[in-house]
Amino acid sequence: MIKSAIIPVAGLGTRLLPATKSQPKEMLPVAKKPIVQYVVEELAAAGVERVLFITGRGKSSIENHFDHDPELSRSLNKAEKNGLLDELRFEQLKIHYFYTRQRLQRGLGDAVLCGENFAGSEPFLVALGDSIIGLNGSSTITRRIAEVHESERAACVIAVEEVPCELTPLYGVVTPDSDGEVFGIRDLIEKPAAGQAPSNLAIAGRYVFSPAIFEMIRKAEPDRRGEIQLTDAIRMLAAAGERIIGVKLSGGEKRYDIGNFRSYFETFIEFALADPQHGPPLRQRLRSLLG
Repeated sequence: MIKSAIIPVAGLGTRLLPATKSQPKEMLPVAKKPIVQYVVEELAAAGVERVLFITGRGKSSIENHFDHDPELSRSLNKAEKNGLLDELRFEQLKIHYFYTRQRLQRGLGDAVLCGENFAGSEPFLVALGDSIIGLNGSSTITRRIAEVHESERAACVIAVEEVPCELTPLYGVVTPDSDGEVFGIRDLIEKPAAGQAPSNLAIAGRYVFSPAIFEMIRKAEPDRRGEIQLTDAIRMLAAAGERIIGVKLSGGEKRYDIGNFRSYFETFIEFALADPQHGPPLRQRLRSLLG
């Protein structure tokens, strides 16, 4: 199984200002956890042992969050607050954490390229740090795309989600070569114009790559904003004859893309309502507010 993963978290999060002025978007809480903790726990459940965060300025709280805090643990132990200690169990995940900076904001492709030395000659996962898959992060998609890569030996395996056709201009969209849950991908397009999408299958923020992706990223031309798009590098893999495979999210594996306040509010409410302790009274309160 794949043991290494890259989590790009260098984005500025400008669509969530002012909340992201002094803290990373990925550290915004969704119910009881910051967004990026759901991502790390998903990777740990898939057998990942090494995680590289591609960070930027102002992202040190991510590193602090995943460090063990012995003083906090001692304080909670002394106060016999065992329930709160249970909330820190994520500190015991069997993962080694690494951090490097993307010095300039040059897009997702460039962020992944920052992990070339970390990945070495082995296949690796990429999980976007601002996207949660499945309610409470209960998805198995990361494990599934890793298994497909292992069985098919493709250069790239991409998790995809069916979205309404009117939303395809917001995503990278793939051109499948067949129906089914697992299929070949002929081509991809980043944020197609309205009515121009080749399908309603949107890239869902989880990938497996062979090291061949790095050469393609270096060859990719910057877009009009000066950014290197990961989608362009994947297209170049396909054009070079490499196999690209898509794997659909299953029925309960909705992608929660925390890209703006509307999606953040909706995600927070959905996760909070699912909380076994706080969900029922919150549901009652919402009914009274709406009634």
